[in-house]
Amino acid sequence: MTADIAVVGFAQAPNVRRTAGTTNGVEMLVPVFAELFAATGLSKSDVDFWCSGSSDYLAARAFSFIAAVDAIGAVPPIMESHVEMDGAWALYEAWVKLRTGEADTALVYGFGKSSAGNLRRTLALQLDPYTVAPLWPDSVTVAALQARLGIDAGRWSERAMAEVVGGDVDTLLTHPYIADPLRRHDCAPITDGASAIILATGDRAREINDRPAWITGFEHRIDSGSLGARDLTGSPSTVAAARAAGVDGVELAELHAPFTHQAILLRDALGLTKAVVNPSGGALAGNPMFAAGLSRIGEAARRVFDGSHGRVLAHATSGPALQQNLVCVMEGR
Repeated sequence: MTADIAVVGFAQAPNVRRTAGTTNGVEMLVPVFAELFAATGLSKSDVDFWCSGSSDYLAARAFSFIAAVDAIGAVPPIMESHVEMDGAWALYEAWVKLRTGEADTALVYGFGKSSAGNLRRTLALQLDPYTVAPLWPDSVTVAALQARLGIDAGRWSERAMAEVVGGDVDTLLTHPYIADPLRRHDCAPITDGASAIILATGDRAREINDRPAWITGFEHRIDSGSLGARDLTGSPSTVAAARAAGVDGVELAELHAPFTHQAILLRDALGLTKAVVNPSGGALAGNPMFAAGLSRIGEAARRVFDGSHGRVLAHATSGPALQQNLVCVMEGR
């Protein structure tokens, strides 16, 4: 069984450098859920399926996502699942759940307290455990390698990277490197945050939102986890996901690009020659780990809700140097 499925609600916590809360995300999630329910008119008992995205590595505790369920409450009992990924992949699982006909509504959330511990070192744990992780190359260093390869190949320049940020480009280019060729403005800030989205099917979606963002294409692909086994100046997985999702006619795109050169790479991979890109500021304005990709979907859906755009695209990434990529296309009807 298949059904038309739409994003009908989106809410997110403020993107901040540091929160005082615990790493299980409960303090961030409670107000996000309250805002989402107030906007949609739903309650916990109206949600058929819950799915979350987070990381036990980031939280530094096993099964941290179970503790996060405290934000939902013990009553009424819920049907719940989790992915050790950005919340965008939890949304994909929920979308599949709704397509099977086992649920009509789903609430998806992602959260991360990026300020806990040393984020750049923690992310090294996702690298190949035999040949790369023991060297402890941090996330910014790996991105710098990718940026340098692209510059040497003529795919982009330091000036083009600075132009992604905007403002006084000449002044930006005078700033010191933090990992050559990356400067501070080239890198997403360490950010604590959370976001949540509600999905609904068919007539239920129309009851909840006057202008739902209908999902017309949704796919994700993965490239090799070995940094030396793929061309880091391109993103075959993004190209494949976009081809499967169908990105023709997209007017606006929210790209999960934690580094300026990745914004350029993704625009090329997705063929975004005419679309407005990252009006929200994207991950460079706030990059809460395991929620930033889900927020890209929510930010794009908002443009459909308000009628400003008819067909939009959202992208999410996970892993080093754009290893895994997800594309979600939505439209208003």
